[in-house]
Amino acid sequence: MRAARIGGPIGLMVIGAILRWGIANMVPNVDLTMIGLILLGAGAIWLVLELILGRPRTAVTSERTVVQNEGTVPNQAVEREVRQDGI
Repeated sequence: MRAARIGGPIGLMVIGAILRWGIANMVPNVDLTMIGLILLGAGAIWLVLELILGRPRTAVTSERTVVQNEGTVPNQAVEREVRQDGI
C-alpha cells in the first residue's frame, strides 16, 4: 500500500493559518491575511488531490482453465482470481 504524502499540504496550511490569524500587519502595503487565505486554500486543494489521486489501486485478473477428461468424468473448470494491491 502506498502512503499518501500529506506533509506538504498540511505545512502549507499551517503557514497560511499563521499568516491569516497569527500575525498582525507587520509589512506595510502587503496584505498578509489575504496571502494566508490563499495559502490555506492552496493547501486544502493540494490535500484533497493528494488523498484522491494517491489512493491505492487494485488490479483484478481472472483466469479460467478447462480440464478435459477422458471417460465418464465430465469436464472440470478451474477458476482463479488474482488481486494485486498497490499498482
